[in-house]
Amino acid sequence: MTCHSSDSAETIENERGSETESGVVDSDHNRIAAAVRDLKKTGWYWGRLTANEAKRILQNTPEGTFLLRDSSQRDYLFTISAVTSAGPTNLRIEYRDGQFKLDSVLLMNPQLKRFDSVVHLVEHYVLLSRTLGRGAAAAAKPSPSPSPAPPPSSSPAPPNGAVRLLMTTPVYAAVPSLQHLCRVSINRASARVRDLPLPGRLRDYLTDYAYHV
Repeated sequence: MTCHSSDSAETIENERGSETESGVVDSDHNRIAAAVRDLKKTGWYWGRLTANEAKRILQNTPEGTFLLRDSSQRDYLFTISAVTSAGPTNLRIEYRDGQFKLDSVLLMNPQLKRFDSVVHLVEHYVLLSRTLGRGAAAAAKPSPSPSPAPPPSSSPAPPNGAVRLLMTTPVYAAVPSLQHLCRVSINRASARVRDLPLPGRLRDYLTDYAYHV
């Protein structure tokens, strides 16, 4: 058995700590890079876009219309800009411990779900909105800016000053290709795309973006 001096042991521990920290950083970098690659395939990821620009794009669109953009706040990577029952608002996406979640308080689900990708997160809330409908959609507290307008009398606000969150219709930054729209439709219709009687290259294209939105 070999003995090390206390100085040597401390050096080894420091090196191990540095290696662990480096591994975590590399893992986070890879996860975020993969998230961005998926987002660029969606068509509704706008990249660098300010809150005011997003508000103009969403102006006069119905409740449930949304887009995703880079966050203007340094502590966050992405932001969902969506039209709620109280008007346009912004929902920041938090990245922590290798997963993404909304930085909001969902009144109907205090334990916010975490996801391995941003597109998976968006897909979850889109499917929830489309499945449960207007009355049962999640409610979320918006970020401070911009402040939503008072809710109309025909659509009372949920308790605690929250607004209802619906995400049903993405706004595309550019016209998506027909191939991509077909891919999304096929993924919605089939849970086992790999088993479809299709050429291998086509199955690879379908599974390269295995989302429903």
